[in-house]
Amino acid sequence: MSEKIDQIIEDLKTLTLLEASELVSKIEETFGVDASASVGGPVMMTGVAVEVEEVEEKTEFNLMLDEVPADKKIAVLKVVRSLTGLGLKEAKELVESAPKLVQEGLGKDVAEAGKAQIEVAGGKASLK
Repeated sequence: MSEKIDQIIEDLKTLTLLEASELVSKIEETFGVDASASVGGPVMMTGVAVEVEEVEEKTEFNLMLDEVPADKKIAVLKVVRSLTGLGLKEAKELVESAPKLVQEGLGKDVAEAGKAQIEVAGGKASLK
């Protein structure tokens, strides 16, 4: 890329949300384009839209039991009981009705630890 383009990109990175919005409006007005147009829109508009978006990191996770092989049911059942504190009957119903929510609103470390325990026992789990 040319130095001029690199400088424009660096300048775009420093814009506030309000400034980026004003820039989009001014470009639409000046060049007669629509920034909301999807495929085929000007490359610059797509770049501005990407710069404006802020990525919010997820802080709460739900632990899902996705699948339990028949020969691993007892091991997974023990893990589910230890994670949830459910009684034997309730834990058995949860394991047999997979895919099913095991726990919700967990921190990342706790959710990943629970997922790892289920997988070590032979089940398949995911974080949502």
